Amino acid sequence: MTQVTLKALANVSHDEFAAILSGPPAQAAAWVGAAAQNGIVEAQAVYGQYLLDGHGVERNLDEAFVWFRHAARRDHPMAMNMLGRCYEHGWGTAACAPVAVYWYRLAARAGLDWGMYNYASALALGHGIECDRAQALQWFQRAAELGHAKSLNFVGSFYEDGWVVDADADIALDYYRRAAEGGDFRGQFNYARLLAERGEIADALQWLQRVPGTATAAFVAKMRRWLAASPVSAFRALEQSLAGSVNGSPDADVNPQGRAMLNRTQEPRA
Repeated sequence: MTQVTLKALANVSHDEFAAILSGPPAQAAAWVGAAAQNGIVEAQAVYGQYLLDGHGVERNLDEAFVWFRHAARRDHPMAMNMLGRCYEHGWGTAACAPVAVYWYRLAARAGLDWGMYNYASALALGHGIECDRAQALQWFQRAAELGHAKSLNFVGSFYEDGWVVDADADIALDYYRRAAEGGDFRGQFNYARLLAERGEIADALQWLQRVPGTATAAFVAKMRRWLAASPVSAFRALEQSLAGSVNGSPDADVNPQGRAMLNRTQEPRA
């Protein structure tokens, strides 16, 4: 690995550092790792992510946890959120849902949309904390106001299912639309599903075709079952076109800061 000295770190310009980060992953990891070792909190958070993803360095969950913890203890919001992820999933430490919630709460209160989403998800599902859908909705709405696509989809689910609010299909449709336009595959599916219920088949089909591009493999499988059971011939044809192809991300959600959600409101529904 490239050895980066403290003198080199001190003399590198902003533009030069940006070029390094957009260059070869191993070179970027060497510079970010050196900055992390020298106490730069942003670098500590980023280096933790590099280690978690295996970006330019060998994947090492134990080390990722250590760097996230360093940055989180210095009040870095994304590091707090990612430390929560580590505790939720057992990455580099023993899984502990209540501790995960503790860090998600701190990230949420620090104003991070992903922290708000993860904390709200825990509240909505009662995972590591007592279920509180009213409070969960408040946090989802705060993240949605920041344009967080997955939170927009979840708020839509609250309005569709009538969770702690009066059920309202029009409001749900609008939230799903915004989630879909923001790139959330669940939002794309849910928006398409409600469009289809309104007879807008062509528009629904366009959104359904986008889902496999970013969806998890498990979600694609659920969507295919929904398509196969549909009375709409175009939807059944789409399912056939997906047969035999490898679709979906094999792991959790594409964005590593977002948790994979498999509750009923986010699965394909008939």
